[in-house]
Amino acid sequence: MTAEGFEPGTLKAGSFAVDTRDGRVGRVLGHVGVSVRLRAPGGGAEWDCPPELVRPAPPGLVLRARVTEINREGRLPR
Repeated sequence: MTAEGFEPGTLKAGSFAVDTRDGRVGRVLGHVGVSVRLRAPGGGAEWDCPPELVRPAPPGLVLRARVTEINREGRLPR
């Protein structure tokens, strides 16, 4: 465990995380090599983040990300 109380590499696919380099929130898609692959809530381009620079998203950011995804689903044509 690190000083922040988070062990890198413990994020599960489907959870939300914060890229501490720029504060972006993304859904964890998995691990690619030594990087964590993230995608913005509601879609968009994927990006890689070094595992030591990604943190679990706090509850408020998770809620905001889920609302973004639900709103996007509501706008999709049927």
